Amino acid sequence: AMSSDKDTSTGYAPPAPSTKIFSDATVDSSVDFVAALDIGTSSCRIIVFNSKGEACGSAQAEFEQLFPNPGGGWHEHRPMEIYEQTMRCVEALAKEAPSLFVKDRLKGVGITNMRETTVAWNAKTGEPYYNAIVWDDVRTADIVKRMEGSDGIDRFRDVTGLPLSTYFSATKLRWLIENVPDLQRDLKDKDGEGPNVRFGTIDTWIIYLLTGGALNEAPTYVTDITNASRTLLMKLETRSWDEKLIDAFFGDLVDFPTATALPKIISSSEVIAPCHSGAMKGVPIAGILGDQQAALFGQAAVSAGEAKCTYGTGAFLMMNTGTDCVPSTHGMLTTVAYQLGPKADVFFALEGSISHAGSVIQWLRDKLQIIQSAPESESLAASVPNNEGLYFVPAFAGLFAPYWRSDARGCLVGMTAGHHRGHVCRASLEASAYQARELLEAMENDCEGTTLASLKVDGGMSMNSLLMQFQADILNRSVVRPKINETTALGAAFAAGLATGVWTSTDEIVAIWSESKTWTPSMAEAEKEKYWSAWKKAIVKSFDSNFF
Repeated sequence: AMSSDKDTSTGYAPPAPSTKIFSDATVDSSVDFVAALDIGTSSCRIIVFNSKGEACGSAQAEFEQLFPNPGGGWHEHRPMEIYEQTMRCVEALAKEAPSLFVKDRLKGVGITNMRETTVAWNAKTGEPYYNAIVWDDVRTADIVKRMEGSDGIDRFRDVTGLPLSTYFSATKLRWLIENVPDLQRDLKDKDGEGPNVRFGTIDTWIIYLLTGGALNEAPTYVTDITNASRTLLMKLETRSWDEKLIDAFFGDLVDFPTATALPKIISSSEVIAPCHSGAMKGVPIAGILGDQQAALFGQAAVSAGEAKCTYGTGAFLMMNTGTDCVPSTHGMLTTVAYQLGPKADVFFALEGSISHAGSVIQWLRDKLQIIQSAPESESLAASVPNNEGLYFVPAFAGLFAPYWRSDARGCLVGMTAGHHRGHVCRASLEASAYQARELLEAMENDCEGTTLASLKVDGGMSMNSLLMQFQADILNRSVVRPKINETTALGAAFAAGLATGVWTSTDEIVAIWSESKTWTPSMAEAEKEKYWSAWKKAIVKSFDSNFF
């Protein structure tokens, strides 16, 4: 059952998609097309690329952010609304640019998604048991504490590459089983509803519906290796669900039906199943990558030692480590980068995540209301010569890598009566750059002997020149932005295009990538060190804020 457009309880009506046609892209019969569905934290979109890697058309729509318990750091989405908004984008673009959806020229569709966000649903009714619990939700802090026992947050790191954290799906799944009575009842009903329970991350949920789940035809229930590696339930070495992990997380609650309640893990680039309806009916879904892995791939960072930083809602720095699975001793995550086909080598990566980057600017706009639009943060920040001693640690939901402090909270440090909103904007932007340096240093320590000459950047905030120059200065290395800034969608399109013959090798992908702008460091060493040592002091002030 599809829900109506309008949620009567809050009067919220999901906004209509906005479409964009890129008139300079090649669309004649010399090119084929690949679509990417990119489902982020605050919006979803479709971008259709041609075989030269140019974006030809896109449609984007936001969906509602639900914060049912602000004090507890809860964050939810309506799973059906995410799917419906995604489909509205597809239909809006198809209406605007039907030539991009011609039967035999649209070769495949790739899916990329915010990772870790967790949905539970019933296969028979098609209804979710509860809202999706978003990756940055911290309601599971108590579950994490209980699970740590005497081993601490690294209890499962050897097996999964991940610390125990509210960030990953298994803790969210456990919360759902503990707190949603219908779900617990159905899971225990071995001969009845038990086999109908499905868990999945957003890639799994969207593919399930795209392949017939919305029509109750035999839908496809899969996830890819990159999304599975973020659940805390997959063994990195075998790339399969691990019964010991599953037992550790759920064993005391239910006899967990892994065979039916978790999706099949497949590679990131293979023909999966055709879409069942709408403008993409018959087009094969042929690629899946978690959003950060997709951005790494879209940046053509296909060799060991190449890295990118994506500045979106959060900021994510990821370095390809090739076919070596590098364990981290500096608080980074060891994760799967991609696997291009069921028989292909698996590539690994190190990743560090910053939970709040672009969302800090949204917070300035929506909650503090000191700016009216996100771009205004750059002009206000530029109105002051430097931060003049003001530092902002945006630990709204604790700190991720390299600290892993769920007790941390946001703080403004060093305020005087002379500071104004320009300083607050500047400190908000600079925070992402300081945190990116912390991640980069930790990664280089994990990969002894690796020093990055430059950092590839993408995401909304990479359009902010002030921030990118400051990033180059504080890292003391060059920062490079590609021509195609939509690297996440492009990565998913590359994965689907490789599986459907649009491209034949990663060499072709490397050839498509080109730089648009490079920032080189120009700050004096002494000034840089002054900022850096002050930031190191400021961040400690955010720790242990359970002072109530």
